[in-house]
Amino acid sequence: QVQLVESGGGLVQAGGSLRLSCAASGRALSNYHMGWFRQAPRKEREFVAAISWIGGNKYSEDSLKGRFTISRDNAKNALYLQMNSLKPEDTAVYYCAASTKGIRSPIFYDYWGQGTQVTVSS
Repeated sequence: QVQLVESGGGLVQAGGSLRLSCAASGRALSNYHMGWFRQAPRKEREFVAAISWIGGNKYSEDSLKGRFTISRDNAKNALYLQMNSLKPEDTAVYYCAASTKGIRSPIFYDYWGQGTQVTVSS
């Protein structure tokens, strides 16, 4: 069992930055890929970025590269998403998730946090 709790969302103006955090707890975290997804109203949940817990291999949605960066701190069991140059279309609920299977599809993820709202005003 893995528990995930996101924080760091909020309201920011276009061009601003936010850093999301995800506190992870549970057994055998090293077995999991950790990912960030987002879901805007009336849209499907979409992949943002992922990272392996061991080795730190990173995967990102191509359209977000250069603005969003995923990282982790194994000692703190924490996952982060640094978001820069935010745009109104980045407005969504952002979720942290854990997977033992694949990377880019939400169907591969076994555990999810409750989500944190990010709103970017124009």
